[in-house]
Amino acid sequence: MKIGLMGGWNTDSGASLHSELIGRAWVEEGIKLTVFTFYKESFHGTQITGEDEEFVIRCFTTSRAEPQRLNPIPFLTEDYNVFVVEDLGMLPKDHLGKIFHRIKKKAITVNIIHDGKLTDDPSFYQFDWDAIVCFDERYRDFLKEAYDEERIHIIPYPCHEQKIIDKTSARRGLSLPQDKKILFTFGPASYYTLSLVEDIFSFKEFILLVVTKHQNSLTGFYPLQERYPIIIREEAPDINRLYEYLNSADGLIFNKPSARWVVVSSTVFQCLGSGCPIIAYASNFIETLKDEVLRYHNRDEFLNCLRIVIEGGDRYQQVRERGLAYVQRNSARNVARRYLQLFEDLLKRRRNA
Repeated sequence: MKIGLMGGWNTDSGASLHSELIGRAWVEEGIKLTVFTFYKESFHGTQITGEDEEFVIRCFTTSRAEPQRLNPIPFLTEDYNVFVVEDLGMLPKDHLGKIFHRIKKKAITVNIIHDGKLTDDPSFYQFDWDAIVCFDERYRDFLKEAYDEERIHIIPYPCHEQKIIDKTSARRGLSLPQDKKILFTFGPASYYTLSLVEDIFSFKEFILLVVTKHQNSLTGFYPLQERYPIIIREEAPDINRLYEYLNSADGLIFNKPSARWVVVSSTVFQCLGSGCPIIAYASNFIETLKDEVLRYHNRDEFLNCLRIVIEGGDRYQQVRERGLAYVQRNSARNVARRYLQLFEDLLKRRRNA
């Protein structure tokens, strides 16, 4: 099996993270992978987060670029018999549509849906996919209104593999204090932590670690350093660096409000494997999770979550253990294998047609 994957790669978007988690797991399984991704001057996300591997080809713009561009040659000349698209809405669809019949001649085609509702863009529906993959039943419920239901498959969003580092060592390596409880927030989502700062520091036990290059977050947090123990690192960490920060922390704050459409939290699935308990607002980003996170609906419940972190008792350990159990079930390796089984079934069907 040889896979061509079109979508984000080495950026901080949720779609890119999904591509990287399953794509790198495929490579570990011995699969030949070719990644077709965005030009560095026109990518989906806010930051480039890593160096490209030798199998990565940057050959198109986002759908928001003016003008949109796509170099067709890599798609036509690279060797693959499975073609996978991630987050079609961000891709130059009409350019892809002009060569899609050529791609279909040599590969089965799979569309991994990241959109949380049906789009009114006609360009989205011009492709005859062999399979459409979504993350849970909420996606299937609206997709079946526009697609043949037998082509829709549910494969959950993957988690980063478990990676736990000794907290003392992690803090020493990051030059972080050893004698305080550390709450962590990072990336663009750190902006939503600003509204919680006063409540966080109603407890003297905490310091807040903010790791982001997001300008709105930085503008909000820097003035607060005069009043509160806040450490700011202007970084867009790659996954290894991110896990060093997660393993140094006592809790990760995820205060993102609900979206008006179906969503999952790539941040939560990216971070569960660290064993750092996630303190999450009860939005639709986490509605498919249960006791894997510390969930709050209001200020009182948030303050109670902070008390659980300070105490580090049975409830704290329970959330940590259930989060890691979820990771074991839905690890990138396990999810990637479910995709490989789907591809094998589609290839077999094609051979027997």
